[in-house]
Amino acid sequence: MQTPRRTSAIASRSQSMVQAQQYALPVLFSLFGVIMGSWAGRIPSMAERVHVSHSALSMVLLCGGLGAVLSYPVSSRMMASLGARKTMLFAGLALLCVLIAIGVAPAVPLLMLAVLSLGITASTFDVAINSSATEREKRTGKSELSKLHGLGCAGGLAGATLGSLMASLHIAPGTHFMMLAAPLAVALYFAYSLLDADDVGQKVEKKSFSLPRGPLLFLGAIGFLGSMAEGSIADWSGVFLKEHFGASDGLAPLALSAFSVMMLMARLVGDKLKTRYGARPLVTSGSMLGAAGLFFAVLSPNAYLALAGFAVAGLGLALVFPFVFSAAGAQGPVALAGVASMAYSGSLMGPPVIGAIAQGMGMQVAIAYVGGLAALIAFVASRSRMLK
Repeated sequence: MQTPRRTSAIASRSQSMVQAQQYALPVLFSLFGVIMGSWAGRIPSMAERVHVSHSALSMVLLCGGLGAVLSYPVSSRMMASLGARKTMLFAGLALLCVLIAIGVAPAVPLLMLAVLSLGITASTFDVAINSSATEREKRTGKSELSKLHGLGCAGGLAGATLGSLMASLHIAPGTHFMMLAAPLAVALYFAYSLLDADDVGQKVEKKSFSLPRGPLLFLGAIGFLGSMAEGSIADWSGVFLKEHFGASDGLAPLALSAFSVMMLMARLVGDKLKTRYGARPLVTSGSMLGAAGLFFAVLSPNAYLALAGFAVAGLGLALVFPFVFSAAGAQGPVALAGVASMAYSGSLMGPPVIGAIAQGMGMQVAIAYVGGLAALIAFVASRSRMLK
């Protein structure tokens, strides 16, 4: 028979465990952001190390998108046989190993193979953590995905900023990623241990590309253009600073950091702004602001003013995805899947297109092209009846 004191101690430990479990998913989303931000922040250094042209670098980046496409059978099988909890552990550990492989790849073909593996492992990990978050939302009835994705954005900012620091200290990407992998692996394991989820296999529906029709086509077009713009800025802004202004390895990644921090700040207040002004005016005016920021970066006389331009672009483009996905989700899961398919295809096409433009006409024209995409988003958004 348990004494009242022992019962109280057990209850206290149980309460502490419940509180600790609440931090598992935030840690996992933040960790994912740190990994992907670290990779994006060191792209200029890695491109210089293996001496790739703009067209070759665009093909390297395209391998990441191809890997994401190929990940669906992998993630489906792992989720079905292992469940989300074990899938995120194995995929997360594999992702850290792949990050190191990217950092030490000595030649372009091996770098392409490593980036292909990054797409597979990152997408599988992403499926697992989002599945766990969705299940917890269903169980608790509390919406958490917006906050969790915000933490992922914050993690990406931290990763890119750390990349800038490592580059300024002349630490090679391979060494940087090795130093990062050990503490992140420990964090991953403890979050996995605390996660309140069983290991029952889950059936994951394989996504397919389906073009939305009618008014939904406007939302799909906005998502497509938005993902092209965001992906291009993430992959090429640092290269632009390095090549056009001769920025150092420490300064170049700050373009992505400036873009990301302003995007994060805008998303924290986005819901309140939507209630007051509505989605369509915010997306339209924000995209015009983003275009102005990118054109300012292109025409800036030095790298520091260009950083301000990328920061303004992040502020302007921040609310495109949250409001487009919210509007599509209000029409049902089929509508959301169609819009998401168009958006995802944009993320695949954007960086290679920018690479081809940069190779033929230079980085200034390439970044100006992204500014044109932002202006086109504003035009399409102003005619979308579903953005409310």
